[in-house]
Amino acid sequence: MGAAGVASFAGEIPVHYDRGLGPVLFHDFGDQMAVRAAAHAPSDVLELAGGTGIVSRRLRDRLPAAAQLTVTDLAAPMLDVARSKFAAEEAVTFQTADACALPFADGAFDLAVCQFGVMFFPDKAKGFAEAFRVLRPGGRYLFSAWDAQPHNPMSIVTQRAVDRLLPDDPPRFYDVPFSYHSLDQARNDIEAAGFTGFAAEVAHIDKSVPDLDAFARGIVFGNPLADQLRDRGADLTQVHAAIADGLRDAFGEPALLPTQAIFFQALRPRSG
Repeated sequence: MGAAGVASFAGEIPVHYDRGLGPVLFHDFGDQMAVRAAAHAPSDVLELAGGTGIVSRRLRDRLPAAAQLTVTDLAAPMLDVARSKFAAEEAVTFQTADACALPFADGAFDLAVCQFGVMFFPDKAKGFAEAFRVLRPGGRYLFSAWDAQPHNPMSIVTQRAVDRLLPDDPPRFYDVPFSYHSLDQARNDIEAAGFTGFAAEVAHIDKSVPDLDAFARGIVFGNPLADQLRDRGADLTQVHAAIADGLRDAFGEPALLPTQAIFFQALRPRSG
């Protein structure tokens, strides 16, 4: 994401992201990502777009004890939250870094992991090329992306509520997270960077959400949507209430929320 997007992941946003969105949208898929990563028994692991450390914590818990974990994100305030989840003696380091211009040597890692970050990379070709560069021959790249909006209907409910309140100029932040679900596009992008062994697997979770007010608060205040709304003079309390009501109408309360992601993996060939 660009500098403006990074600036938006500051203030109270990282905490709302971690506490409001994390338990509903990211924890379960993070568990799956950590299991997939640990299955390769890597020794040097790079996490891209690590955010508030949701996957980072799960990776550290499942990786071999001797494995080194390097967690990166472009937004330093997100990493500040991530650091708080680790003890000083754990084998994990944190570094502010742009996934499209990584500050690491060629072949520094044997596994790269990225949960729900690729969609925000402003230049996906550079992002994949950088992941390829910092991986050793035989290294793997595991990343996930949200499937299309109809498979994640909370995004549609959210956008409809925002559209009703701001019909002349509704912010469209939630288009971005759900914009990278084409398997053909992903395969082409990955192979253009030099990767082989493309594989993709869809994962569906019907997530129980007992507190829709808390989740709706995360939807509004846990990402740059909050800044986009403020820029338009919107009443964020009103937006929060409208989204919570829309979620109740669509899914009941306690809600059973359909969520769906795609897990991708690719291999840096041992030769070539």
